[in-house]
Amino acid sequence: MCYTLPMPPIVRASEIGSYLYCRRAWWYRKQGIESENQTELATGTELHRRHGRKVIAAGLLRTLGVLLLLAALILLVAYLTTLLLN
Repeated sequence: MCYTLPMPPIVRASEIGSYLYCRRAWWYRKQGIESENQTELATGTELHRRHGRKVIAAGLLRTLGVLLLLAALILLVAYLTTLLLN
């Protein structure tokens, strides 16, 4: 006879984070009980999405600013070099 042992439940990293943040919410989720504040959750998700876009845009603008500064320094060095050599 072949006996198989039952597999233990898989615990994901997101579940651990959820549990550490709020044990009760984690337990409700494990029981399949939906949150009553779905509107607030959706609003919070959209707020985080917009904030993420702003962070990405700020990073891109910073990179562009550094590149423009570098280009200006190269042009300044080239200009001063031509003045000194003439």
